[in-house]
Amino acid sequence: MVASGWVHRQQLIVIEILQAENRLLKERLRGKRMRFTDAERALLARKAKAVGRKSLLELDTLVSPDTLMRWRGRLVAQKWDFSKRRSPGRPGIMREIEQLIVRMAQDNPSWGYTRTSRGASEFASQGGARDGRQRTRPLWY
Repeated sequence: MVASGWVHRQQLIVIEILQAENRLLKERLRGKRMRFTDAERALLARKAKAVGRKSLLELDTLVSPDTLMRWRGRLVAQKWDFSKRRSPGRPGIMREIEQLIVRMAQDNPSWGYTRTSRGASEFASQGGARDGRQRTRPLWY
C-alpha cells in the first residue's frame, strides 16, 4: 500500500511537470499555428481516444478536443475505406454474344425484349457459341 501511494504521487508530479512544460510551449507559440504530420496526428488521435473527450476538456491540449476527435474519426474512416478495391462495375458481356443477341433481335423483330432474352438464355443453356458444332439453322427457331 505504501509503495502504491508513492508511485501515485510520483505520477502526479510527472503529470504536473508535463502540464507546466505544455503551458510554457503554448505561451511561446502564442497565436502561431502548429503544423502536425500525418503520423503525429494519428498518434495524438489514438492517445486522445484512450483518454476520452471529457478528460481532454479538463486538460490544456495543443489542439482542441474536438479536433483530436475529428482526427480520430478520419483515422477510423480511412481504415474502413475500401473504395480503392472496388471494380468499376459489372463486367460486360462478350462481344460475340452481344452480336449474336443483336442478330437474333434483327432476325425476329416481332419478339420483343422478353422473348429475345429468353431465346438468348436458351441458346446459352444448350452450349452457346463455344461448343464448336456446326449448325444448319440457328438454335432460336
